[in-house]
Amino acid sequence: MEFNELLQKRRSVRAYTEPAPHDAIRDILIKAQQAPSWAHTQNARCYVVESPEMLEDFRNAVLPEFNQKNSANAALIVTTFVKGLAGFSRGIQMNEPGEEWGAYDLGLHDAYLIFAARDAGYDTLIMGARNGEMIREMLGIPENEEVMSVIAIGKQAAEPNERTHKDPDEVIRFF
Repeated sequence: MEFNELLQKRRSVRAYTEPAPHDAIRDILIKAQQAPSWAHTQNARCYVVESPEMLEDFRNAVLPEFNQKNSANAALIVTTFVKGLAGFSRGIQMNEPGEEWGAYDLGLHDAYLIFAARDAGYDTLIMGARNGEMIREMLGIPENEEVMSVIAIGKQAAEPNERTHKDPDEVIRFF
C-alpha cells in the first residue's frame, strides 16, 4: 500500500470479527522494531495476549467495560518501555525530558506497529484506559518496564467513521 493511502486508511477500530493470527502479529512486531529510538536503545517491549482463554480473563481484569467491548474478537498487544535507557547515557539523564524519551520512543514504535498492521490488512485500537498494575501482574512484566498501552489487533467488523482534523494553521508554526 502506498504511504499516503496507508495514512488515510488507518483508523481506530472499535469492532472486530476475528483476531490477527500469530504469524501476522509476529511479522507486524518485527516491522515495528524498525522504529527509531534514542541511541538505538530499542527500549520497546511487547506482550501478546492471543489465546482465547486468556483473552477473556485479561480483558475482564485489566480493561474498563467500554474497552472490553471495543476490543472483543481481537488479539491484544501490551506495549511497554524499559526505563532508564532512552534519554540517558551511562545512567546520566541527558536533558530535561529524561525518562519521557522512553514514552516518546515507544510512541514511535507503536506508530510503526499500527501502520504495519494496516498495511498487512489488520486494524488496531490503542487503549490507554487500563489497569497497569494488573497487566504487570498477569503478564509478569518486570518493574523496570513502564506499562503504556494495550493495542487491539484484528479484522474490522465495520468501516470506522471518517476523521476530522484541525486546520493546519492551528497546529503548525513556521519561523
